[in-house]
This record gives sequence, C-alpha cells and structure tokens, in this order.
Amino acid sequence: MQDYTKLEIWKEAIEIGVLVYKLCEMFPKTEQFGLISQMQRAAVSISSNIAEGSSRRSKLDFIRFLEFSLGSCFEIESQLFLSEKIGLIKNPIQYEVLLSKLQAERKMIYIFIQRLQ
Repeated sequence: MQDYTKLEIWKEAIEIGVLVYKLCEMFPKTEQFGLISQMQRAAVSISSNIAEGSSRRSKLDFIRFLEFSLGSCFEIESQLFLSEKIGLIKNPIQYEVLLSKLQAERKMIYIFIQRLQ
C-alpha cells in the first residue's frame, strides 16, 4: 500500500479536477445534467481511482485502477473537444491548459503502470 497523496499522478489529478470544475462553472445551466455532470464525475474519478488502487495489495489490482483513471482522462478529453466544438468554452487558454494537463497526466500514468509491471 502506498501513500497516494505523495504520488505526483494523484496531485496532478486533483489539479485537473479543480480545472474541470472551474471550466464547468462557465457552462450554461442547461448542461447541468449533461456535460457538466459527465465531466465532473470523470474528473473526480481520476484521483479517486488512483487513491483506491493504492490501497490494493497486489500490483495488478493497482494497475487496473490506474487504467480506470486513464479511461477517465480520455473521457474528459473527448468531452472537452465536444464542449469546444459546440461553443461552450469561451476561453481558449483555459481549454489549452486543461487539454495539456490531461495529456501529461495520461503519460505519467502510463509510465507509472510500466514501473509497476
């Protein structure tokens, strides 16, 4: 078992969660049960799966939870693309920063998985 709060991938996942929540504050209320809900749940899922996986006794179990985190990164990225395409994102810098952080997080998780194997 690892102290997940010391893992860089968890710290970055928390940062992504904060950015997603801030971005979603700018979306119209009509998206409350659509993209806002989906994006926020996926954002919470990244750090939550890292934390939960770190409590597992086997490396294979931890890897499985890290893969769930990866899936959530891809999910947010897809939702981010859609949000931008339909004009919900008004600040291109906010979009680019979040996209860049998601891509960096994915790479860090991939590397962490390889080290666990």
